[in-house]
Amino acid sequence: MNENFLLLKTPYEIQQEIALRAKTRRKKLKLTQVQLAERSGVSLGSVKRFEQSGEVSLVHLLKMAMVLECLGDFEKLFVKTEYRSIEEVIHEKNR
Repeated sequence: MNENFLLLKTPYEIQQEIALRAKTRRKKLKLTQVQLAERSGVSLGSVKRFEQSGEVSLVHLLKMAMVLECLGDFEKLFVKTEYRSIEEVIHEKNR
């Protein structure tokens, strides 16, 4: 039996982690919430709500990610896996 499912996080947990990482990144760049809102074109209320609850639209998240210099991270989502050998395919299928 594959017990890796126990290591999976819920969407809510991932949402909270993303919000915390964004807040940490904002602080590292020495940006206030107001500055992030102004530079991204996202309302201050949306920035605050995102940092508190993790809730934000995808468009707003991408706009904030651009200001936080993390937009490239989204390009890695949903990328089709390229296999170089049949062994890689078999290994992936057995996960």
